[in-house]
Amino acid sequence: MSGDRPIRVVVADDQAIVREGLATVLALLPDIEVVGTAGDGAEAVALAVQRHPDVVLMDLRMPGMDGAAATARLAVEVPGAAVLVLTTYADDESILAALRAGAKGYLTKDAGRAEVAAAVRSVARGQSTFSAEVGAALVGSLTGTRRAPLSAAEELAARLPQLTPREAEVLALLAQGRTNGQIAELLYVGTSTVKTHVNALFAKLGVRDRAAAAAIARGDAPPPQR
Repeated sequence: MSGDRPIRVVVADDQAIVREGLATVLALLPDIEVVGTAGDGAEAVALAVQRHPDVVLMDLRMPGMDGAAATARLAVEVPGAAVLVLTTYADDESILAALRAGAKGYLTKDAGRAEVAAAVRSVARGQSTFSAEVGAALVGSLTGTRRAPLSAAEELAARLPQLTPREAEVLALLAQGRTNGQIAELLYVGTSTVKTHVNALFAKLGVRDRAAAAAIARGDAPPPQR
């Protein structure tokens, strides 16, 4: 892409509030121009063919043509468009399906606006980019190993489905006695982001302090009734 014009972006997500929110946030940045939004994979491909974006911000789970299928179509029909996946799912199957289809980056929806903007810029320059959580999962799937906090988080996510994947990971580390600063370093995020996740999981678990949250994580106290 040329360095003297904004990065042209198409946003594809089947949830209108997410789609419109992403478009609004990105449109506020001087170096990014949102040239269209799509509610499914087929619409994303059609828009990209028409408007030739530099980046397509792509959800994976959408009705009709899903994100992986749309990514594969874009690789053929609009090869100049880099696909950046932004999804709730960080399991090995979803990640590998997206990468095999040609995605250049992969973030989960726990990513902050600064992380999303930086990833858009990276893939527009031809660089691959992954969130820390996705990178760890990808390395684990290739080497046959998974880092311990992520395994603990997966167990907590299954037992406490009201938590997001990132909240479950934060809880797993919190239960190990990690401070917010230590959790931030391990997850490659800011301390303020960790505090936000801690407050959210406290609310979802109905607890007021770290000790009570850790007790639920360890199974020493029952989870809240849903």
